[in-house]
Amino acid sequence: MLKVGDQVPEFLSKDQDETIIKLSDYQGKKLIVFFYPRANTPGCTAEACNLRDNYNELKSAGYELLGVSADTVKKQSNFKAKYELPFPLLADEDHTVINTFGVWGPKKFMGKEFEGIIRTTFVLNEEGFVEKVIEKVKTKDHAAQILG
Repeated sequence: MLKVGDQVPEFLSKDQDETIIKLSDYQGKKLIVFFYPRANTPGCTAEACNLRDNYNELKSAGYELLGVSADTVKKQSNFKAKYELPFPLLADEDHTVINTFGVWGPKKFMGKEFEGIIRTTFVLNEEGFVEKVIEKVKTKDHAAQILG
C-alpha cells in the first residue's frame, strides 16, 4: 500500500461515463482518492453521500475527489446518478488503480475470509505525492476525517 511521502505513479481508468481519467489530469490540484468495496452497499453509500454532502467544503479547501471501486461502468453510473454524486467514480474493473495504490488484500466479513478492496482514502498534494492515508474510514463522518 502506498504510504505518506510516496509519489503516486501515473494511472488511467474509465469513469462512470467511460471518460478516460488520468492522475496527470489533476496536476497542480490537491486530490482525494477514496477506494470503496462496492457501489450501492450501505457503508459505501454512507461514505459517498457524506463526501457529497461536504463537497463544497472539500472544494473550498482546494480538493478534487475521485471515487474508485472495481464495479462496472454501468454500476458506477447508476450509483452516481442515484445519489447525485458530484465527483467522478472510476470503474476499475481490471484493478489498475487498485493495484497502483495497493488496496487489494485479504478481508473478513461475517467470519469469511476473502480478497477484496480495503476501504482506504489517500490525500495527494499538487505534485501527486501522498500527504495522508486514512485506513480506518468512518463512512458517516469521512469528510471530517479528511479535513481534520
